[in-house]
Amino acid sequence: MKKIFLVAVSIVLFSCSKDHSATETNTEKSVYAVGQEYNGTNSVAKLWKNGVATNLTDGSQDAMARSVYVSGNDVYVAGYEENGTNDVAKLWKNGVATALTDGNHRAYATAVYVSGNDVYVTGYEYNSNNMGVVKLWKNGVVTDLTDGTADAYAYSVCVSGNNVFVSGRESNGTKNIAKIWKNGVATSLTDGSEHAEAKSVFISGNDVYASGQVSNGGPYVAKFWKNGEVTAFTDGSYQAAAESICVSENDVYVAGYEYNGTKSVAKVWKNGVATDLTDGSQYAYANSVCVSENDVYVVGTEYNGVGGEDGFSVAKLWKNGVATNLTNGTTDAYVSAVFVK
Repeated sequence: MKKIFLVAVSIVLFSCSKDHSATETNTEKSVYAVGQEYNGTNSVAKLWKNGVATNLTDGSQDAMARSVYVSGNDVYVAGYEENGTNDVAKLWKNGVATALTDGNHRAYATAVYVSGNDVYVTGYEYNSNNMGVVKLWKNGVVTDLTDGTADAYAYSVCVSGNNVFVSGRESNGTKNIAKIWKNGVATSLTDGSEHAEAKSVFISGNDVYASGQVSNGGPYVAKFWKNGEVTAFTDGSYQAAAESICVSENDVYVAGYEYNGTKSVAKVWKNGVATDLTDGSQYAYANSVCVSENDVYVVGTEYNGVGGEDGFSVAKLWKNGVATNLTNGTTDAYVSAVFVK
């Protein structure tokens, strides 16, 4: 099985505040995507605007951009950069980085969301016992959402009114429990009898949506929850993941992937009905979905089969199912999140 291309943190799949729905009627849209590209030595954190790349880091250390949010004229990106010893959680505003952690322990900013004048970032930091602690930063001030006695990770953040929602997982000692924290109070989406994680959270009206995957020992099943009620997208025959969720009016979109017995196929589900974004001839993963008016944007990665066992991973953007390459496929690249303004 081809491993997903990641640097430094193999246990993390994809970020999560990966899902935003735009409702503007302005026909001029800008499409933002973030991720990383290998420079031959390290991975460089990148921002693409309408397909044009900007480096967020200089390539001297491994770095990755995990989430993007645009508010007014300001572009916020969450991610991390290594300091030579540990990964440091970072927030870039218009390309200028601010460290959220001191670098004494490995830490990762996985999602950013802007509400009014407040900037929310979620992620996790390992403690001295090597346990991941879920963190929420509001305007740079950190709050721990878990106590560090059990391994925990956060992938996505969404704000609705005065309520702040974070999705992720926390171990019960034997299994990972999919969880949502609302204003710091945790709700379990699974009962702890199966491995599970909530990769993405989205609020629409009074409804709380989350997507993720659950395994009872076999392949992971792609699922989503609406107000705690679960729906499965896949039957468990093959490994699958639901990485990102976005709701537009009455339609629920989920981006992810499912193996076909040989390769992983990038997919987007609309109200539970799957559309393949790739043909299954190469490994591919859909990581983030955003809906703007009637257009559905998905970003992800597809290997090109060139220059090795499976080739290089190419960062891709699909608009209404039509693919555009963000990188040229001569080196490994990965795109984790999309935002349309």
